[in-house]
Amino acid sequence: MAIHSDVLTPPAAATRSFTDPVATVEYLQEIYDRNTAFLRDWFQSCAQGDPVPGRVRAYYPRVRIATATHARVDSRSSYGFVAGPGVFETTVTRPDLFRDYLIEQCALLLQHHGEPLEVGESAEPIPLHFAYPRDINVQGGFADGLPDRPLRDLFDTPDLAAMDDAIVNGTHSVEAGGAQPLALFRAARVDYSLHRLDHYTGTDPCHFQNFVIFTNYPFYTDAFARHCREQLAAGTADFDAFVEPGNRITRRGENQPSGEPPERAFQMPAFHRVAADGSGVTMINIGAGPSNARNITDHVAVMRPSAWLMLGHCAGLRNTQKLGDYVLAHGYIRADHVLDEELPLWVPVPALAEMQVALEDAARQVTGLDGFELKRVIRTGTVASVDNRNWELGDHATTLKRMSQSRAVALDMESATIAANGFRFRVPYGTLLCVSDKPMHGEIKLARMASELYRQRVDQHLEMGLMALENLKHYDRERLHSRKLRSFAEVAFR
Repeated sequence: MAIHSDVLTPPAAATRSFTDPVATVEYLQEIYDRNTAFLRDWFQSCAQGDPVPGRVRAYYPRVRIATATHARVDSRSSYGFVAGPGVFETTVTRPDLFRDYLIEQCALLLQHHGEPLEVGESAEPIPLHFAYPRDINVQGGFADGLPDRPLRDLFDTPDLAAMDDAIVNGTHSVEAGGAQPLALFRAARVDYSLHRLDHYTGTDPCHFQNFVIFTNYPFYTDAFARHCREQLAAGTADFDAFVEPGNRITRRGENQPSGEPPERAFQMPAFHRVAADGSGVTMINIGAGPSNARNITDHVAVMRPSAWLMLGHCAGLRNTQKLGDYVLAHGYIRADHVLDEELPLWVPVPALAEMQVALEDAARQVTGLDGFELKRVIRTGTVASVDNRNWELGDHATTLKRMSQSRAVALDMESATIAANGFRFRVPYGTLLCVSDKPMHGEIKLARMASELYRQRVDQHLEMGLMALENLKHYDRERLHSRKLRSFAEVAFR
């Protein structure tokens, strides 16, 4: 232990250079494990009533690369290289959780630049809360029997001012001579979202998979869970386990999940079809509204998924549509306004060719229809997302005019938000919706009619989404994460 000006820290970890990505990540893990253990040990001593001789602090590990050349790397690549000469670094948390991702990113840096990676301690303190993988149930002060002092007097606590999204939003500034960012998120921002994911979804972040489906109805997660359980019980599953809220796990060949049902329902329950290599599917019922859509995607983004997809219901805006028809979004009207500050409305959110092709191919495979016949059940067009669930009760003439001018074919409350945050966080995104009502044409959603629609369409719709993600798995990583999602001075890490 070292003491500097009444601040207790572990002995400074030596800075080392590496040309092997695995060794790089192992040293990141070593520093992280040692420093988080230091915080936990001191907190435990404090909880037992032992005196603390000063402020306790430990730092996140960081990885850094320095290059002095303007030489271009392989121009086909969209990530894995720095934008120019300089020093680039990022802080790292949970190397155990992000091991494969970190090894891949470090390997690409070494391959593209031929310069060693430098690993050591950063100047970013680890908040005590984040030294624990899960909540330590401390709410800003000590429990009964502990010293009557605020927690922040002795330990670093989460500092929201230091956990912004300036790098992601393109507003981050670097002081002259300072290190430039190597990743979209620094360590504390990642830790914050990992804890939020556990809170909202009821599942540990370690279960999250590389392909994510968001939905706005529990019918979809119910169907997803049923299919996963049936396949596991029958021994026909091509995945290893199914995880549901409360971290209840059903493995291949089993009929029942481990553990007891959770005591409470979770706000945005997540279900995971787990593959050993992380290539499975996570499905989250986000509920209704753009605020929920933004909230969950803000946090899922730190997991760096390979793609995410919106499956849900929408209002059909064209008289030629039928209830149960599908809409493949190729454009978005962002009338939800929850991202206007971070991603101004003048920024286009384009359709991604890879996602569009995968979704259309899936619709063709599932329905058995092709070419002109496929147009009987699926329509490609613009989706408008609004922040008012009762939009149809407003000025009907104005709404009709705006939707007509925009060429919109469907309206919901989440899809544009999810697509916009996919663009913002450099996560490939797509949208496939099912028409559940046509309020502008006198066909409003009634309980009995809705139940029949759900019975007929949910399984087919879900199968399309899963098939689309299966199609994407066969794409080269570089093709899926194309340059369309990257800015001209982009960070190196995907």
